[in-house]
Amino acid sequence: MTKEQAETSLNEAVGETVDGEETYRFRVADYANLLKPRVMMLVVFTAITGMALAPGQIPVWQGLLAILCIAVGAGASGAINMWYDRDIDQFMVRTQRRPIPAGKVDPTRALVFGVVLAAVSVVVMFVGVNSQASGLLLFTILYYVFLYTMWLKRTTPQNIVIGGASGAFPPMIGWVSVTGTFSFESGILFLIIFLWTPPHTWALALFRAGDYERVGVPMMPVVVGSYRTKVQMLIYTLLLVPVTLVPGFIGMSGLLYTAGASALGALFIHHCWKLLRDEDDRHAKATFLYSILYLTLIFAFLLIDQVAWLPMPMTF
Repeated sequence: MTKEQAETSLNEAVGETVDGEETYRFRVADYANLLKPRVMMLVVFTAITGMALAPGQIPVWQGLLAILCIAVGAGASGAINMWYDRDIDQFMVRTQRRPIPAGKVDPTRALVFGVVLAAVSVVVMFVGVNSQASGLLLFTILYYVFLYTMWLKRTTPQNIVIGGASGAFPPMIGWVSVTGTFSFESGILFLIIFLWTPPHTWALALFRAGDYERVGVPMMPVVVGSYRTKVQMLIYTLLLVPVTLVPGFIGMSGLLYTAGASALGALFIHHCWKLLRDEDDRHAKATFLYSILYLTLIFAFLLIDQVAWLPMPMTF
């Protein structure tokens, strides 16, 4: 899609024009989509797992409040990200139907919406849960918005390696919501997502490389090429799999999780190896989809293993 075609599409999608000014119809669904609900679901799930694995107890109402704050904070970050990336989103096939480039939400309103939700989530977490969890939530939002979205994403092919750390904080926030402190165990949960993020994101970038090249975002396949990207994906996956086994070795989880993580990890390595051996990138989409399933099941096994043997760290 050319820039002129995108601008025409945008003008057609916006509501009526009054005295030359664009007007926008308010739709709850459009504002909900600003929050990146699919990403939010994974964030919430990993946060719940972190909370379940944490030693100690937390009242149910406080646990639910913490989860809500994490979800709202993640959604707020997504809304601000969409506001900032509106100039490139309209030229990318994957993002051009988002509420702002599609002309469904006014950019300024989207920014205000995101900022207000971010502030509310941090304040409520501070008042209703604890200051440590609130501070980590604030740091996560600022990290994603300023470090990743506004700086790293458009300046370095290592954008997702460094900036992607923001997506690894939710289970740690869940843990800190219960304990009020950081620990080695919560760091392992962080490291699992941190090492998972590059192969996951680069798999997407491989079959969407044209999008990133068109808008000048220096994703790894665009900068170093397909083969070197696939080599790095395999390296990160080989680093990731042993880390996922650490919970079993330190007594954080049991045999059920360890067996599941081992099988899932072997299959992830297989996907990355198959992608590397392919002369083209046809297997990139399958690898990307498996990576989502992989992380979901890793945390599901952590949660199931914990719930099977120990009570949830919540009291009424």
